[in-house]
Amino acid sequence: MKRLPMMRSFFCIACCVCLLQASLIAQPSKTPAATQVSTVGLGWAGNTVNVAVFRRNALTSFADTQFVAYYNQQGYVVLGKRHVADSMWQTLVTTFSGNVRDAHNVISIVADAEGYLHMAWDHHGHPLRYARSITPGSLHLQPMPMIGTQEQKVTYPEFHALPNGSLIFLYRDGSSGNGNIVINKYDVAIKKWRRVHSNLIDGEGLRNAYWQACVDAKGRIHLSWVWRESPDVASNHDMCYAVSSDGGETWQRSNGSNYTLPINAGTAEVAWTIPQRSELINQTAMAANDRGEPFIVSYWRGAGNVPQYQLLYLQKGKWQHSDLGFRKMNFTLSGMGTKSIPVSRPQILLQQKGKHITVHVIFRDAERNNAVSIASAAIYKKKPLSWQVYDVYQQSVGAWEPCLDIAQWTMNKQLHLFVQYAVQADAEGLIHAAPQPVNVLAIKW
Repeated sequence: MKRLPMMRSFFCIACCVCLLQASLIAQPSKTPAATQVSTVGLGWAGNTVNVAVFRRNALTSFADTQFVAYYNQQGYVVLGKRHVADSMWQTLVTTFSGNVRDAHNVISIVADAEGYLHMAWDHHGHPLRYARSITPGSLHLQPMPMIGTQEQKVTYPEFHALPNGSLIFLYRDGSSGNGNIVINKYDVAIKKWRRVHSNLIDGEGLRNAYWQACVDAKGRIHLSWVWRESPDVASNHDMCYAVSSDGGETWQRSNGSNYTLPINAGTAEVAWTIPQRSELINQTAMAANDRGEPFIVSYWRGAGNVPQYQLLYLQKGKWQHSDLGFRKMNFTLSGMGTKSIPVSRPQILLQQKGKHITVHVIFRDAERNNAVSIASAAIYKKKPLSWQVYDVYQQSVGAWEPCLDIAQWTMNKQLHLFVQYAVQADAEGLIHAAPQPVNVLAIKW
């Protein structure tokens, strides 16, 4: 079988990556600015376990230290750190390993308010695997329990940092088409987790929610999700929404009305109605502006015959929709397991200056030669969004999906992307692939 290229050439300094300047706000046609690429090491590339979009997080930061995590070719977790301004990484091949043959079994990390690194890894309906660094800033982690209950069938673990220093941990308890969302909270002062909700969103034994979440500047937790009625991805439907202003204890709809918990299909706010078999993908991304208004990015087949990236956002209490509309290549989603899809699930960033907001959607698309691409649009009152697309990193990244350092964006408005070439066969299949360079793209706005 043909070996995949090592792609060393695209890491040379002469190969620049482009992105929009800060002056782009309200002017998305401005020329993109250059950035740098730093190589951490070589990572497993036989599927997308290192580059799945639902890694929360592949990169994280505390103060001026940035951390990274990935699996190497032998399936061991590699941790790295650097001063965020440096290009050289200090790395440690840990004794922790995962089943890299299943692309669900991602590594998620976060740094807490004291600089301790937290990690969850190797889950697809398996018992929780959780570890925390022995000292702040250390790459040496110690496995430990979290809560001890409802931790036998964990999938999609993700961490979120709150402005008050607490951490939130979300995961699915159950299986595809039959699962619930569990939420835990970490108290930095006493270094302990507690259960907030054992069943925040209830599939009622009939379905499960595939979600995306974000935390805004005021500490409100925004959650959106699609329902899946069976293990078949084609049964995804509707985009729902909830928000919490008290660290996940109580939840409301966008109009401020309170949910009775757990939320289920009969009580959930439907932000946008999307029928089954619309090529609606699950587990994408969301963000919130300075006013705490949510923005949700996904893709599905709308009015046309081709699946398109789609943006939903709340504006003055009303859900708005923008079909990005630039794609030409058709495809169909159906079946179980990790799919081989010609487009990545997207990430979203917001740039805001006063009342002016520019939305950036980060993605990868086979019809753009699998480059790292960004679609940008400024939001104006009563005007349709006009999207402009930039291929900001033109070397093919295979089946890569975007993962970014949310902490760096929150603290410094610097975009740092985890980038590695990877392949993905359909339904958890494997493709022989040599290990590929793990890189961090540090964007200078």
